[in-house]
Amino acid sequence: MTKALVTIPTYNEADNIRDIIHAVFGLEQEFHLLIVDDGSPDGTGDIVVELQSEYPDNLHFIRRTGKNGLGTAYIAAFRWALERDYTHVFEMDADFSHDPKDLPRLLEACTEYGADFAIGARYVKGVNVVNWPMSRVLLSYFASKYVRTVTGLPVADSTAGFKCYRREVLETIDLNKIRFVGYAFQIEMKFTAWKCGFEIAEVPVIFTERKY
Repeated sequence: MTKALVTIPTYNEADNIRDIIHAVFGLEQEFHLLIVDDGSPDGTGDIVVELQSEYPDNLHFIRRTGKNGLGTAYIAAFRWALERDYTHVFEMDADFSHDPKDLPRLLEACTEYGADFAIGARYVKGVNVVNWPMSRVLLSYFASKYVRTVTGLPVADSTAGFKCYRREVLETIDLNKIRFVGYAFQIEMKFTAWKCGFEIAEVPVIFTERKY
């Protein structure tokens, strides 16, 4: 039985968090949601707590103190998921740069097409990025090219942060040895999963820059 958990780290996402939660729970397929908030002063965490009464079984929350980095937020979420019976764990942003409607497509790559680890990729079929300045698109695109050249990682979008892991991937990776806490965390997790022999699939998605 598939049981999927979407993990979202937050810091000052009060303008987005209510809508992203409703969007995930509005999908036809059932997902659970874990928000990891780093003590947002704008009240993000309070909104999540408020919405837990609306989604008491599926909305979960970890409140941390201080900004401890993207990587540590995800590691905390992975550990939380592994203590429970989730079969698949997602990474996703709160600001709609990752479309919740793509969650079932990433899950399908793992449940139907044999991937251990699915990436929502911007650069599989051209460049699928909306509302970024060209300088930022080029920096991101060529950063992924550079990572592939240096490491051999067979992934077109090595910096992507929209991902689905089979439980076995997170159980195999030694989370204590993941060193990076910023955006390099995304590269390190992909590289480590690949070196462990897991099958990686890239699912084309459109990345949209945040409005709020």
